[in-house]
Amino acid sequence: MGFDPWLVIIVLIMVVFGMVMVYSASWDVSWRLFGDPNRLFLRQAINLLIGLAVLAVASRLPLRWIRASALPIISFAIFALMAVLILSVGDGPKRAFLNGSIQPSEMAKLAMIIYLAVWMESKEERLMEWGYGLIPLVVMIGLISGLILLQPDLSAAITISVVALVMFYLAGSPLIQTITIALGSAGIGLLLVRVSITGRQRWTEYINGLVNVDDASYHVKQSLQAFNSGGLFGRGLGASREKFGLLPAPHTDSVFAIIGEELGLMGGIFVLFLFAFLVLRGFRIARQQPDRLAMLLASGITFWIGIEAFVNMAVLLGMIPFAGNALPFFSYGGSSLVTNLAGIGLLLNVSRRKPLESKAEQNVKTLSVSRGNRRRRVSRVSRRRSSRRRR
Repeated sequence: MGFDPWLVIIVLIMVVFGMVMVYSASWDVSWRLFGDPNRLFLRQAINLLIGLAVLAVASRLPLRWIRASALPIISFAIFALMAVLILSVGDGPKRAFLNGSIQPSEMAKLAMIIYLAVWMESKEERLMEWGYGLIPLVVMIGLISGLILLQPDLSAAITISVVALVMFYLAGSPLIQTITIALGSAGIGLLLVRVSITGRQRWTEYINGLVNVDDASYHVKQSLQAFNSGGLFGRGLGASREKFGLLPAPHTDSVFAIIGEELGLMGGIFVLFLFAFLVLRGFRIARQQPDRLAMLLASGITFWIGIEAFVNMAVLLGMIPFAGNALPFFSYGGSSLVTNLAGIGLLLNVSRRKPLESKAEQNVKTLSVSRGNRRRRVSRVSRRRSSRRRR
């Protein structure tokens, strides 16, 4: 079928392993909420079937269709982000439809990657101009991140900003523009932390926890307790004690801590290896692409999944301030699972492309490094394609 075989294998292992851990971590919560220990697991199984169907479709779509649908996709994502703010009732967070079943912010992450990949490809060399590159990018990041911050969901907003910045750099933006966006985003993030009650509390708990673990947040302390009790090889699959009302959200944000408790340090290292291998394969696929659209799409999806996994695991180990990121393919949640599988489908789609096919379509833009002036260069598009666009 032309897909990258190692990527298929690693994703299948993660999906199966993730379903096992979802059941182990969720049956007590499911019993307490619904009186049925299998309820949440069955929901996740349905989410998995939907995600696999989406993966199959995304893996076979021609890239020209993806290019044509980029604007409708990002427009729908913006509409969904606005709708969830308007239609949600109550004074709590406004992040999802249907009692948490559909989270527009998860869809917005992938939609943003698709749109930016198409947009950056279309700008070609003009992407280096401030008026055609930096300023429109800042406006788009500000719009999407601003709507997500109103929910509020600081971690999702930061994820989108970081992924967009990395894609902008890989597309060949001048270093000064990349640094400008990075410093500006860091300044805005610091301001949000300072003015937000939740942000200040999480930052204070993080700093205090670095000095004395007893002063860390309750969530982090219980997570570290789970890792500590798991030891080297764990207490055994299904034998976690922290999931019985001690560790918050054991089947969603904290599933990595359950893995550490039940399967020990070896289990945690195995999960880390799975994500590291997936990231390596993803960037290898991106590096092999002879055109910029495929390269940016593969790079953005790979970095997005990798950063989500890193943040989730680092938070539970007390390495960075607390954030509510899910662990891709392992955490319970339909929006996260389906969106991640859709991203993998696009990555598999890109892996099927061969240099000859790309040349036939005359997409000959490649990313390379020039040692002469130490700046990245994107090769010029062929004269035939350029003249066709002028007509």
